[in-house]
This record gives sequence, structure tokens and C-alpha cells, in this order.
Amino acid sequence: MRALQLLDHRLDALTVVEGLAVPEPGAGEILIRVGAVSLNHRDLLAASGRLAALPALPLVPGSDAVGEVVALGAGARRWRPGDRVMTLFTPGWHDGAPTLVHRGRTLGGPLPGVLQDYVVLSEEDAVRVPEGWSDEEASTLPIAALTAWAVLADGGLAADQWVLTQGTGGVALFALQFAKAAGARVIALSSSEDKLRRLRALGADVLVDYRATPHWSSAVREATGGRGVEIVVETAGSTLGQSIMASSLGGFVGVVGFTGGMTAEVPVRVLLGGLVRVHGFFVGSRARFEQMAAALPASGVRPVIDRVFDLAQARAAFEHLRSGAHFGKVVVRLRDR
Repeated sequence: MRALQLLDHRLDALTVVEGLAVPEPGAGEILIRVGAVSLNHRDLLAASGRLAALPALPLVPGSDAVGEVVALGAGARRWRPGDRVMTLFTPGWHDGAPTLVHRGRTLGGPLPGVLQDYVVLSEEDAVRVPEGWSDEEASTLPIAALTAWAVLADGGLAADQWVLTQGTGGVALFALQFAKAAGARVIALSSSEDKLRRLRALGADVLVDYRATPHWSSAVREATGGRGVEIVVETAGSTLGQSIMASSLGGFVGVVGFTGGMTAEVPVRVLLGGLVRVHGFFVGSRARFEQMAAALPASGVRPVIDRVFDLAQARAAFEHLRSGAHFGKVVVRLRDR
């Protein structure tokens, strides 16, 4: 089989290696023939050696795969050959809150990833693909969609609330669509006129150019009549302070990433006086993933895919993601259905 391997901690060390042996599933495991893999910001961190726990090299990157079950290990009964499944980002986290053990077990670093023709997983660490979704579409769900779903659910999403999203990555676009499907109103931030127009087409009610309006929290409060937003999906990390200032009384800030930086200045007085809740997120459990996947067909939500690359072009896919020019998810296709 083929596999994309990271031979050193830099993007130009990503190499497609051929002629590898297809792994065999052990007891309670399934063998999946991978159809597509979507990329995430953490894949760039893994490639550059910036994950908290450096994975051993060579590393197969990627965590979000969709494929077809082609073989079962001894005793595996949860799936049948031909079933289409998605990978669980954190193997072993099936329900409840994550533990320190879960934090140290994630696909694509420190565990081996999924950018290869075949992968073996525990039968307990896969989720069924929603009916009618292609491999490319479903590959966007394990991290981006589930993270957005988790933030909105824990934030108590309801109709007529205000939700703030940042940028045009997968989490932000899924959050926008989930919020609109629930009847909420969305304020979307971007620094590109073209991307702002596309956010409007997806249903954003208010658009803010954060480059032209660096203190955008004031613009957010003005757009909401002074009350602020009930939920913020904080993907930048470095803007946590402004997100708190943009929040309503008792608002909720779900911190899901640090694409803008790993440190932030927090206005403690506003945090306390506004009774703002700040919660860090680590994607979600299998139970929550299954709940989301079951709700998708009736929701009308579909992923926004920026570009699809073949495995031979995987390094270019990483470079495109790093450029920040993408609008939505970047996907690597390993085979055609």
C-alpha cells in the first residue's frame, strides 16, 4: 500500500512511500480501506514539530479518515465488510469527559495517522458515515464538524441567540451552518472581502472585517444592540480577550484552537462582571460524534470543501492549508468510489 510519511519535522519532508505491507486487524479490530482524509491545523503542527508531544518519526500524519471496512479481526462484530465508517480522533474516548489518558492518544500524533491506503482501528473507534455523504464530505466531520457541534451544544445554542465565528476554516463554517440551522443569528469575522461575501452566502447575518476593525468586539456589541453574543467559537486563541468583551451577560466562549497564537490578554474584570464562561474543547467523544452524524441528514448542513488533492499531491495540500488561502476544508483523496 501507499502511505504519506513525515520523515523530518518540516513540510518538504512529507513523502509518499509505496510498497508497504497492508496491516492485518487483530482481535476486536477492523481493517479500513481509506477513501479520503481531511486536513486540520494540528496536522501542520505535527509536520513542523510543534505538537505538545512530539510523535516518533517517520509519522503518518492525518486523523480524519473515511473508508470502507474490508476485513474483521477475530471477535469483531460491530461492523461488516462494506460498511462505510469515519475514524474517531481520540481512540478509546467513547463517552463522558476526556481523561489524561485520552489526551495522550490522538491519531496523527502521537499515534500513527491515517494518510495511507489502509488503516487498522479498534471496532469501537469508528462511526458510521451519514447516509448520502461522499467520502470527501464525510472526512470533514471527525474534528471540524464535531468540535463546532460540541461548542454550540455546551453553549446552550437556541433560536434567536447571537453566535460569533472567526475566520473561514472548517470549525468556523460548520459552526455558522449549525447555528443558522437552529435559528440563531451569526456574526462572522474575516479579513478578506471575497471570504466575507462567501460567508454572507452561507447565511451570516453580520460581517466584520477584523483587519479593518482591529477592536472588533465593539463592532460586535454594536451589531447586537449592546447585548453581545451568547456564544463565541474562539478559533484564533490570541483573540480570547476580545471574545470575552464581545460576550453577553452569562455568555459562553468555546476555545477550540490557537491559529492566531498561543497566548492572550484576558480582561478579568469583564470576565467576572459579565459572568462569562470560558471552556476549552478537545473535539468530542464517540457518543457525541454519533449524535451529530445522526442529526446531519435532516439538518441541511453540508461541508464547505475548498480543494481536493490526490495522495501524490499531499504535500501541496499541506502547503495550501498553511497559506491560509483556503475557504473551508482541504481534503486528500486516496481512491474514487
